[in-house]
Amino acid sequence: MSNLHLIEDVLAKDIEKIPTRKGFGKGLLEAGKRDENVVALCADLTDSTQISLFRDAFPDRFVEIGVAEQNLATVGSGLAAMGKIPFVSSYAAFSPGRNWEQIKTTVALNDVPVKIVGAHAGLYTGADGATHQMLEDIALMRVMPNMVVVVPGDALEAEKATLALAEDKRPAYIRLAREATPVLTTEKSPFKIGKAYVYAEGADVTVISTGTMTYQAMVAAEMLFKDGIDIEVIHCPTIKPLDAVTILKSVHKTKAVITVEEAQINGGLGGAVAELLGEEYPVPLKRLGVRDAYGESGKPEELLHKHGLTAKHIAMAAHHMMDKKG
Repeated sequence: MSNLHLIEDVLAKDIEKIPTRKGFGKGLLEAGKRDENVVALCADLTDSTQISLFRDAFPDRFVEIGVAEQNLATVGSGLAAMGKIPFVSSYAAFSPGRNWEQIKTTVALNDVPVKIVGAHAGLYTGADGATHQMLEDIALMRVMPNMVVVVPGDALEAEKATLALAEDKRPAYIRLAREATPVLTTEKSPFKIGKAYVYAEGADVTVISTGTMTYQAMVAAEMLFKDGIDIEVIHCPTIKPLDAVTILKSVHKTKAVITVEEAQINGGLGGAVAELLGEEYPVPLKRLGVRDAYGESGKPEELLHKHGLTAKHIAMAAHHMMDKKG
């Protein structure tokens, strides 16, 4: 859609690829320039999480916690109670993976604006393997009361999301990828917490994707158009609160849904959409994602193929959904 100012050719061989964690780093630096109450904390992964940009610019507003993720959450909560806006960063496997209870008790329960930054999440963690390939984080954070959950689609959106979270007064989790992924949006593309966006219009099947998977969904849309199938691609960068209005409007038109995420389908985006449709408008639903399995070492493209998360897999699911619709 033209008003979203997306790139013109998603199939371009020279499409720009940037890790979403780099977009976060740029966004946090800008947030620090805009508001002196923004502070940053890290658990000994400063360069990897790209929080180093903030550290170098504002050393007096940065705290290196060390390998102590429980302290990372609790110190962040204390700073928030004193009027600061803390961004606490680590690998998602460790935060929220290791310190979920501290986030729940000191951040979410107190409803303070600590921003949990989970880097190296999902299948794009690649060769780091099962221990570092956090696939359960969306579900873990979505179930937590008061918690906002954001999964940017590309580096530019990660930058905008970081700036938006710095101005938001709620606890929040932002999920970031390690490896470079295609950039679909532009500087003019909109982002608002709690808003989903129709990236491609269609009347046959609604495909709801989040994070890095929106690129795969857009490529699938191009493939399916040649087969005479028009899918409607909804990019859902905010998992919680879910944009029920945009989703239901699309589903009333298509009567069929596919969700796509590089995370566990249990409790993640697929779970959120299934809950919404089950209560409001039951229709055929296919969830694409990791199905009750752990990660493993491998190149991102190999892992996406294994778990059925490439554009071709999405296109196949759309064909099957059309058959189900009759």
